Amino acid sequence: MPPVFAHGRLRLYLLKLLDEAPRHGYEVIRLLEERFQGLYAPSAGTVYPRLAKLEAEGLVTYATEGGRKVYSITEAGRAELADRGGELADLELEIRDSVSELAAEIRDDVRGAAGALRREMRAAASASATPVEDASWAAAKEELRKAKQEWKEQARRAKDESRRAREEAQAARRQAKEAQDRAREEVMRIASQFQEQFAKSGGMLGNLAGSWLGGSATGTSAGAGADTGADTGTGKDTPAAAPSAAADPRWAEDLAPTGDPARDLDRLLDRFRDDVRDAARDHGVTPAKLAEARAHLAAAADRLAETLGPRR
Repeated sequence: MPPVFAHGRLRLYLLKLLDEAPRHGYEVIRLLEERFQGLYAPSAGTVYPRLAKLEAEGLVTYATEGGRKVYSITEAGRAELADRGGELADLELEIRDSVSELAAEIRDDVRGAAGALRREMRAAASASATPVEDASWAAAKEELRKAKQEWKEQARRAKDESRRAREEAQAARRQAKEAQDRAREEVMRIASQFQEQFAKSGGMLGNLAGSWLGGSATGTSAGAGADTGADTGTGKDTPAAAPSAAADPRWAEDLAPTGDPARDLDRLLDRFRDDVRDAARDHGVTPAKLAEARAHLAAAADRLAETLGPRR
């Protein structure tokens, strides 16, 4: 196995190949051989156990077609692939460099073999009183010519692949960074507008907005105050204090960008939904809180739809 696949990185590259399209084990082996320009071909004993382990971990699944297992990546596998995007870009570069190194080794072997062949031919010519240009001599020269042409072609392909991989990796890193910055700026802008719109509102969603914008401690205490007001026997929920903390740029920073802004926004909305559910579970939901939460959510949905709609 090439050194670029040490420390479990073959697992990462198998996820990449399955993210491109569903494949059976033999096709995965063939693709790896193609990526290494035929200079490396993994054995079935290397690939199939790793596919089985990925399936056991829930990162891939398979369906039987024509008596063969066709593996597909799961959402959990895509999540791991997205979280390790930078490592995958580095791995692509190292694969191209490894191909170049293998091609260089082949070139050196061919040069050595060619030199030995030339020495043998000179020795044979010197041992003969008259040089003989027979069929064997012509065949030897042709083999030498083909060998030199082959290593030159392999070296050229390896150089082109290495250059292209570097350019693609640089572009991928740049696009991922730009997408991450745009997504984070958009979320922070929407969150800031949300805070301004409901700065004077209380209730469960106001507490959640404080937590979402970096005022989690303020939101928790406000939620506790609302519950306390409900317990005083007045029969009404006491409005909570509006969150006063500024938008926290660290919110959801653990969600690494995938390079796809639409997917990144979906993940941020999933995080927001989870926060709402956590607040409901921790503080409870009364009819009054439900009505207020509905109004807040409707207004937030309208505002987000306006923000994400076509620009006029």
